[in-house]
Amino acid sequence: MRGMLNLMLILAGCGLVIMAFHVLIRWSLRAPRIVEQSTPEAVGLEYSEKLIPGANGKRLFAWFIPAPGAGKAPALAVLHGWGGNAETMLPLAGPLHRAGYALLFIDARSHGRSDIDTFSSMPRFAEDLDHALHWLKRQPDVDPERIGIAGHSVGAAAALLAASRRDDLAAVVCIAAFAHPRTVMRRLLASWRVPYVPFGWYILQYVQHVIGRRFDDIAPLNTIGRLRCPVLLVHGSEDATVPVAEAQALYARHRGAADRLLVVKGSHDSYDDLERQIGGLTGFLAEAMNRQMAH
Repeated sequence: MRGMLNLMLILAGCGLVIMAFHVLIRWSLRAPRIVEQSTPEAVGLEYSEKLIPGANGKRLFAWFIPAPGAGKAPALAVLHGWGGNAETMLPLAGPLHRAGYALLFIDARSHGRSDIDTFSSMPRFAEDLDHALHWLKRQPDVDPERIGIAGHSVGAAAALLAASRRDDLAAVVCIAAFAHPRTVMRRLLASWRVPYVPFGWYILQYVQHVIGRRFDDIAPLNTIGRLRCPVLLVHGSEDATVPVAEAQALYARHRGAADRLLVVKGSHDSYDDLERQIGGLTGFLAEAMNRQMAH
């Protein structure tokens, strides 16, 4: 009897340790929540604030910037990266608006001013994009046949995942996309000096369990091959978070005649040379939108 009691106490203790470890994992990997301090008005653009119905009954905060001029315009849904918000993507607003696009800058769940959900993940970013696209397609001044998506980092990976499940997009723009979440996670754990065996391996398995998806199934290196529209990969030549080699690997996996790889001077979050090379981005989009109209 005493032996059975001791065994039960040991098992209960192990269970508590595992539960505490799970809480620590989720706490360590949570996305920081930073609320916007500026608006599109700061870059001279008229806008309206929107609350878009999302998954799990959550609402997504967004800025909608109507296109210049009258008539149905092409449009882009724009998504930030991990821990970012709509404001971090504002440098794209001016050039894209001048190029004639209606723009929807959204906050992913648990980011910026959107509702908080139980956890954040790249697949949930992709879900948020799907709801943003649904909203965008129903706007009277948007051409539903000429809609694209743009994302940064995790938002770029989510853009590829969302696009891989759709056939109604004209273009995808990926800024600082990584090739595989397992590689990103292993780099992060190494920077924290967490040994891969046994802790790192267990953490990766637990994260896949929580998000409900295998990394291989959602990896940009795999989803990009399923895209049915042109993709532009933009990457900083000095990106120390995601090496430019990952963008090159993605480009090699989906190298269609209309695809582009644009390497600009800059890091993971800052692109000193992008303003000078913005014509490469708007030129790619113009070709993609015109091709969609021809179809």
